[in-house]
Amino acid sequence: MIDAGELVERFSRSSGPGGQGVNTTDSRVELAFAPATSASLTPTQAERVLEVLASSLVQGQLVIAASEYRSQLRNRAAARERLANLLRDALAPAPPTRRPTRPTRGSQRRRLDAKKRRGTLKSGRGRLRPE
Repeated sequence: MIDAGELVERFSRSSGPGGQGVNTTDSRVELAFAPATSASLTPTQAERVLEVLASSLVQGQLVIAASEYRSQLRNRAAARERLANLLRDALAPAPPTRRPTRPTRGSQRRRLDAKKRRGTLKSGRGRLRPE
């Protein structure tokens, strides 16, 4: 859970759906969150988030914009949901590394046999030579 005081919301006019209402209401939401200074994350969690989301940070802050809905309230909820998903994915443990394996002898043999069959098929397509 992230404290609402750690989130900075800015509102602006959206370019999305809404007709004439778009020109008058500030329905676009920009949600900013600073993981480095967050009291909701432990130091190790903050370090991991900074490492995983380094390419997404703007001046040390994670900025998410939402403007797909006509309502400011729905855009706020969408931005918060997106932030939660980003943080959840960043804090998830890394998948186990793949243990390298070698192709079996049977699979190698099948592959080479298929290549030979294909080669003989193609060589049979050559020009007919007069005898």
